[in-house]
Amino acid sequence: MVRRPLGNHHDGPDTLLVTSETQQTEVVTAETGTEPDDLRDLIEGARVVLWDFDGPVCRLFAGHSAERVARDLVEWLEGQGLHGLLNETERESLDPHAVLRAVDDRHPGSDLVEELEERLTKEELKATASAMPTPYADPLVRTWTAVGARLAVATNNSPQVAREYLTSRGLLSCFAPHIYGRTQELRYLKPHPHCINRALNAMGAAPSTALMIGDTPSDFLAARAAGVPFLGYARNERKGKLLRDAGARTVVDSLEPVLKAVRERRQA
Repeated sequence: MVRRPLGNHHDGPDTLLVTSETQQTEVVTAETGTEPDDLRDLIEGARVVLWDFDGPVCRLFAGHSAERVARDLVEWLEGQGLHGLLNETERESLDPHAVLRAVDDRHPGSDLVEELEERLTKEELKATASAMPTPYADPLVRTWTAVGARLAVATNNSPQVAREYLTSRGLLSCFAPHIYGRTQELRYLKPHPHCINRALNAMGAAPSTALMIGDTPSDFLAARAAGVPFLGYARNERKGKLLRDAGARTVVDSLEPVLKAVRERRQA
């Protein structure tokens, strides 16, 4: 089993490793303006919890730069003689998914898109070796499972990548078989609600009984389109502002208050 550096190493249901990142997020949490009652209401109504992967569960590219992956994808395209395929903004994108989506917009379902998606999946798999657990995520997953909630992953990352990471953390049984991620039909990437709807259908859950945890506007927009309540996780002020500007009402800068609220529900 791979031991992840830092984050919350889980030796038991109540064991947390508090890192410098954790301490920072606790301070920022006080500035979010999220009311405790709002958070409790979301948790109380959640029978199914859908997690975005990169962000709420871990920082996938903590030690394997997403910006470098995006540049490598652009360079590979140019090496195929496709210099004019992307515009300047797309070529300078620091997001590999933005590059992937741009190519699919021009050549949907093509062999080119398939090759590019496979290359991205390989890079994501490399990144799992240095992915950093999001503070409090591991015990939150275990505690939510213990109180009877059903969990699923709904992500734009490869489902293979999510499974590998969760296996290394001993968390796969909390989610399996409900891991829904990127397919080669890239038009279904979030903000399209496709992966959320797949999870709800497979679990036989009504949108109103679910909760989506995400860290990007596309997560929020996908949840809204699916009719699922949304909890935003923002590890810094920039991400928090993006979520609030998109319309997210409940945003936390640490998963600690979420864990506390779930534990209180367990004790009630």
